[in-house]
Amino acid sequence: MKIGYFSSNGAGFVGAVSGERVFNLSKAASRSGKPVLSDLTSLLRQERFDGTLFAELYNLERDRQECWHRLERLSFLPLLRPGKIICLGLNYSEHARETNTPLPEEPIYFEKAVTAIIAHNQPVMYPPHLGRVDPEVELAFVMGRRARGVKEAQAGDYIAGYTILNDMTARDLQRKDIGNRHPRYRSKSFDTFCPLGPWIVTADEIDPQEALTIQLRVNGEARQNSSTRDLIFNVPTLISRISELITLEPGDIISTGTPHGIAPVSPGDIMEAEIKKIGILRNPVKGT
Repeated sequence: MKIGYFSSNGAGFVGAVSGERVFNLSKAASRSGKPVLSDLTSLLRQERFDGTLFAELYNLERDRQECWHRLERLSFLPLLRPGKIICLGLNYSEHARETNTPLPEEPIYFEKAVTAIIAHNQPVMYPPHLGRVDPEVELAFVMGRRARGVKEAQAGDYIAGYTILNDMTARDLQRKDIGNRHPRYRSKSFDTFCPLGPWIVTADEIDPQEALTIQLRVNGEARQNSSTRDLIFNVPTLISRISELITLEPGDIISTGTPHGIAPVSPGDIMEAEIKKIGILRNPVKGT
């Protein structure tokens, strides 16, 4: 099931996407006396992001017309305000090769600012002093349970669902910081530099080791085109390795890295990040 966070006439609600329509789960929960479904962040932190509950509400109230919206009439809201966004560097073998970098023996991860998150269709703001800015399409997963010292075989039990993250990067600034042996945090964390969405696909619909096609298009032209089969460290391995050292909380986001084919964007461009079984995350680039 595709679960998103939407706005209708200024009011936010949790909704389930069905084709070109959205079922208002928040309204359905209110009508049926279920616990309040106010936003996705609260649901995840309370470990109430429950596909069974969503299906139950849908089956109970799906015949009520007042619970349905046309997708094109809604605004997308930022999916989450997670505690952490952990991103992977050089986690696709072809991407490592294009940068002339040896394949890593351990996952390389860094954090991205939570305040950088924007929703589907919202613009990425491009300050003129930044120099080169690159988009990076990535498969991301959202933690549904607290995880510490998780074994790979059990890792899938801790995932709430999957989404798309566009890891916008101020490339010139990143190179400068790496050259000075500084963290890459600031080059990844400008406001609007984390498009996320358009929704979360519940974990029951995607196998954590499944090979998914992944593509980034700019103005309709393919820039990145690969498959998660090329991941060096897959989803279960990442959960296990990271949770050895860092406690992962419900709602935390882990983004699994980007494939080869990175190229810059400019103000006026339209970016479309697409992953099989999830959908398309679309964002324009706007100059400031």
